[in-house]
Amino acid sequence: MGNDAQGTASDVTPDVDFAAIQKTERFQSLRRRHRSFVFPVLGLALLWYLAYVLLAGYAPEFMATPVFGRVNIGLLIGLGQVATTFIITMVYVSYANRKLDPVAEQIRGAAHAEEGK
Repeated sequence: MGNDAQGTASDVTPDVDFAAIQKTERFQSLRRRHRSFVFPVLGLALLWYLAYVLLAGYAPEFMATPVFGRVNIGLLIGLGQVATTFIITMVYVSYANRKLDPVAEQIRGAAHAEEGK
């Protein structure tokens, strides 16, 4: 195990009761916040991708419609898929920095405080 932004493998000790932490309201709230963002965004992204695949398979004439020069609707939607990935990533990182990481840090701090007792 290597170093990462959260610390090293030696930071995790057997004295921490992870099962008890998972049962706390603070951890459950963090989990709800994470899931309330991830699941809807994942659903929309999958629908967007599925729409692209279905259009490519069942509406090739539509996808081949020229927009300008040799650029067609299929190419623009495909590039939109790539752009969507980057946008979702940036939005998630911002959300995690504002809403998830502070709570996770509180939970981590409480766990280390309990560990020292």
